[in-house]
Amino acid sequence: MSIQNTVSSWEDLLETARKNTPARRVKRPRQSPSTAPIPTSLLKLPPDTQLPVLLYRDTNSWCPFCERVWFALEEKEIPFATEFIDLSNKPKWYTDLVPTTLVPAAKIDGKLVYESKDILLALEEKFPHPALLPENPEENAIARQLLEEAETNGFKDIAYKFLREATADAQELANLQAAFEVKLDELEQTLAKYPGAYFVSTFSLVDTMYSPHLDRLAANLPVYRGYHLKGNPRFPRINAWFEALNQRPAYHRVKSDNITNNLLLRRRWGAQPIGNLLPLDAADSEKIQYRAEAAERLSDNREVAIGDILKNSGVQALAGNGDISAIKEAVDFHLRLLADYLINENNVPLPWGRVGGKENIDPTLAAVGAITLAYVRNRICAPRDMSAGAATAFRAAADKVLASIY
Repeated sequence: MSIQNTVSSWEDLLETARKNTPARRVKRPRQSPSTAPIPTSLLKLPPDTQLPVLLYRDTNSWCPFCERVWFALEEKEIPFATEFIDLSNKPKWYTDLVPTTLVPAAKIDGKLVYESKDILLALEEKFPHPALLPENPEENAIARQLLEEAETNGFKDIAYKFLREATADAQELANLQAAFEVKLDELEQTLAKYPGAYFVSTFSLVDTMYSPHLDRLAANLPVYRGYHLKGNPRFPRINAWFEALNQRPAYHRVKSDNITNNLLLRRRWGAQPIGNLLPLDAADSEKIQYRAEAAERLSDNREVAIGDILKNSGVQALAGNGDISAIKEAVDFHLRLLADYLINENNVPLPWGRVGGKENIDPTLAAVGAITLAYVRNRICAPRDMSAGAATAFRAAADKVLASIY
């Protein structure tokens, strides 16, 4: 294989990417996850500051209950550290520490609190500004009641039963959908009680309680049940609520992207899709801060990415003589090309302009590129590896580069 190695170096790519995005992650060698997001509040603190909150959460940053707490911490800009818990092999010290053995849990100034709702309320009490509960006593009481109802009104139970029930019985599915829509109608009515888009007059802990579940349902239901929540004219207030959330920077730091949510449902719960994945958000895929964040993540984590591809994608089978050095070089080339395209877009000639044109494609090089890009496109997960916007930009760029091979 001959590669015209004219793509920018990893060092140059990393430098350029970091100039175009403030997003950074801390490296955690030989740990899971191998990188972790840095809370925005930490960037304002001097080194070695003792942090008031320690959050115990899942290693993949996918747990919706952990996301509730993370969302509030980012909204309130509370400095916090994170201890990641492997949910498939919880350490004994954690199960001894937390009576439920579940995540999330938190130590707030050394005091253990568990259950997401209780953590949210404890954070609000300890860090009242900016407030995520209304100051007006009557509205404050309503918000607290809504917090309780988010756990007890049965919405999550019927929603996930409709989504995950393993049945082909059309009438049973219709009954589940009808019961789910009753709960959605109740949310519509609740959102109608205040003139703004949120559950009470301003963004509050009630919104952080509902956002992870509604986000996942909006992503999963079209693919696994053919049911659309976003854009559904029956639920205008829920859709206005989604739009309002979308304006909050903290929301973008903690949310998962649609493809992550859909891949997780299939892998974790064995659900079988009946429709295509939702289209990628065109706006996010074009924003330079997201494209640069994706390029920064790929450039900074390239050795792990290359090792993963060589080990798990099947690409090594293309090394006919057992020597994978040329395969590794081709994997490296295509990942650098992807990072370059993320940063520079139309100023980057796509692969076969660099290697002689489609009529002169080296078939092995093309196969390595196709396997590499297809594998890494669906390997990236948000927010484990990068923000949802960056993951969207990453997938869109991988699709474009992959399409140029054929």
